[in-house]
Amino acid sequence: MSGIAFRLRWQDVVDIAIIAFITYQVINLIRGTRTAQMLIGFLIVLATYLASQYFELHTLNWVLSNFLASVILLIVVVFQNDIRRALTQVGAGRSFAGAERIAQGQVLEEVVRSAVLLASKRIGALLVFERDVNLNEYIEVGTRIEARVSRELLQAIFLPTSPVHDGAVIIQQGRITAAGCFLPLTVNPNVSKTLGTRHRAAIGLTEETDGVVVVVSEEEGKISLVREGRIIRDLDAGTLRSTLQQLFAI
Repeated sequence: MSGIAFRLRWQDVVDIAIIAFITYQVINLIRGTRTAQMLIGFLIVLATYLASQYFELHTLNWVLSNFLASVILLIVVVFQNDIRRALTQVGAGRSFAGAERIAQGQVLEEVVRSAVLLASKRIGALLVFERDVNLNEYIEVGTRIEARVSRELLQAIFLPTSPVHDGAVIIQQGRITAAGCFLPLTVNPNVSKTLGTRHRAAIGLTEETDGVVVVVSEEEGKISLVREGRIIRDLDAGTLRSTLQQLFAI
């Protein structure tokens, strides 16, 4: 035992600590998402491959060895959205200063007040904040607005009589870029069956990008916040405001 301890260098300790940290971050990133289910499936395939070698199941082993030979390409194709989101998070957490910080704070306040008012009237809404990952592909299918964020405009957009009330509003650089945008629905089987289309769209978008989405439920009149494929439900104005301020370093 003392011999093992003697041979352990400080570089080994640092090496193990870095690997442990990376593993922990990866687990946190994929926990509760569809990626976790895919990873479990991949581990099952790998275990089957090893078992086919051990029990000399040559045909099965040949099939799985050809499959695993291109596993790096397969991982990139299957997990491209998750890889993109993970890489953008490396540089996330940027802070704002001066006039930019004040302007961003005003935008968040307008969104919070709009969400509270819409919830009190049981008017459904989807409010998307773009962060590092560009959302132009979703903006293209919506209606261009290019306007300052204000509670009056947001309420007008989501009124049931509005032609774009069913889609999402996307906010880029502190301005409403587009409304009536359609977002990808999540295919995560672990998502509650009680969640409606708006919540599933919000989860779907945040699984593929680093965007932050505020959802107002039409049925329940409650506010939710969605990021990284995870949803926080039934928020009051204070909690929503403080959470957004933390996310955007206001």
